[in-house]
Amino acid sequence: MMTNRVVLLIGGNQGDRYCLMEQATEQIRQRIGSVVALSRICETKPWGDFAEEPQQDFLNRALVVETELTARQVLEEALAIEAVLGRLRPAVHESDDLPQRVYHSRPMDIDIIFYNDEVIDTPDLTVPHPRMHQRRFVLEPLAEIIPGYRHPVLKKTVKELLYEL
Repeated sequence: MMTNRVVLLIGGNQGDRYCLMEQATEQIRQRIGSVVALSRICETKPWGDFAEEPQQDFLNRALVVETELTARQVLEEALAIEAVLGRLRPAVHESDDLPQRVYHSRPMDIDIIFYNDEVIDTPDLTVPHPRMHQRRFVLEPLAEIIPGYRHPVLKKTVKELLYEL
């Protein structure tokens, strides 16, 4: 079976944040694949408009994982891990498709940033992550572990994207 390289960003701002980061990393090892690179844990202020006032800053970490799973399977496992670690996703309402996105505090969030060099655009999965180049909390941990990786759409390295931000 073919080995795929997936780059994930994990993070959260509720509960025992450091413990949840370690639990998420271990769950990823067990359910998704072998973690071959791991950034340090970064603490950042919340980004975007929140539905409620966040109680704590976010912790984030980037991981490179070798997996035999498809991108869809990685997404399904990531959502399952989030649920195990206590994430409750708010119900989607018709008014939720407004241009201004509202964010919620959460114990764990797992985003697929890159999957091989593929470009995936489906209703529930977009890879590369569509807003990663606008977020320092994504680019800084990525620059620690894959600074020379070239974004398959923007054609710039992670280090270049961070510098431009």
